[in-house]
Amino acid sequence: MDLYVTKNQKKLRCGITTGTCCTAAALASARLLFCVCGNIAEDQDETVVLRLPGGSKTEVPVFLSERTDDFAEYYVVKDSGDDPDVTNHAKIYTGVRILPDGTEPQEDWFFDEEREGLYLTGGEGIGRVTREGLPEKKGQAAINPVPRKMILEAVREVLILADVTEKVLITVRIPEGKELAERTFNGKLGIIGGLSILGTTGILEPMSEKAIVDTIETEIRQRAAAGEKSLLLTPGNYGRGYVSEYLHLDMDSSVKCSNYIGETIDLAVSYGMERILLVGNIGKLIKLAAGIMNTHSRVADGRREIMALYAVLTGGSRELAEKIMGCINTEEMIPLLEEAGLREAVMEKLQEAIGGYIRHRGGSKVQIGVMLFSEHFGFLTQTKETEEILPYFTGRTERKDEI
Repeated sequence: MDLYVTKNQKKLRCGITTGTCCTAAALASARLLFCVCGNIAEDQDETVVLRLPGGSKTEVPVFLSERTDDFAEYYVVKDSGDDPDVTNHAKIYTGVRILPDGTEPQEDWFFDEEREGLYLTGGEGIGRVTREGLPEKKGQAAINPVPRKMILEAVREVLILADVTEKVLITVRIPEGKELAERTFNGKLGIIGGLSILGTTGILEPMSEKAIVDTIETEIRQRAAAGEKSLLLTPGNYGRGYVSEYLHLDMDSSVKCSNYIGETIDLAVSYGMERILLVGNIGKLIKLAAGIMNTHSRVADGRREIMALYAVLTGGSRELAEKIMGCINTEEMIPLLEEAGLREAVMEKLQEAIGGYIRHRGGSKVQIGVMLFSEHFGFLTQTKETEEILPYFTGRTERKDEI
């Protein structure tokens, strides 16, 4: 039975995670190798029923790939539902192998804490971790904790049922994984050579905002694990271009926070960051002057209202406010402020309001600076704290606390 969610007044079909795909294929492989029981028969492509971490059940079609005396492998065709996921329709394989007597586990294998001699690893197309701060150790396959638990539990139950005493290795692989990973953030996260096996609930929700925030958290966690205390944030690719080209800041240390500015600040504080520099286009960051911490247009806009308000508060006329309210973007508003001689005064008011809301969100444990720029007019304004913390990002201070 398909599961649906409603997003932006649209009914969207959920899919399954890569972790669920691996678990279904692992269960089918173990049953075939050790039992040839249940709904799985050697000459059939069937379905397995899985109980997901949230307690619900789902049926997953499985397809036989290979069977020998000591090895069985099934694959699942990933169904991402209505989510635009790069792994949609990819074939995800999981094989179960009986290890020869005397086999010693490799250092990069995961092991089952409840059943000695049961191991898990990643094969072709599964990324390897190269940096600290991820749930896996450096050198291990990028198989996240919940999928690991799901896969190992599924196979362990079969081993107990079949009274298997041999050592067993489970191997996950995605033949297209290396190519597909080029369209993900894996390289930036330090996961090289393939995809990650992901999922916390087993169900993939379309257009998941949580997945984006989880990626942001991973980047912040990695920087914290490396001992960094200063975090450079940009909402999007254009902001990153400005940071690199005009401010000459180190883009390797930046994190793209998308529209989730408030949540990113919360995460940065929770991981012990002491300084945050947020650099972005006024069209997005002007919303902070009204306390809007998720800047996506479907959450809130208010650009015209904010600019019109501060134009009036700095001496602008009603006619000016009406012209601003008729603009389609902030780039059209700035020339109107120039003509009225109010650009500097309005920018000063904006930075004061933004600084107040940002300080309130961050609290006393972190210093936050915000810089606003325009595509056509360049630098516009910055909050009071920016000048004080900017040297930590440009290398003009020894940063002894970060060595």
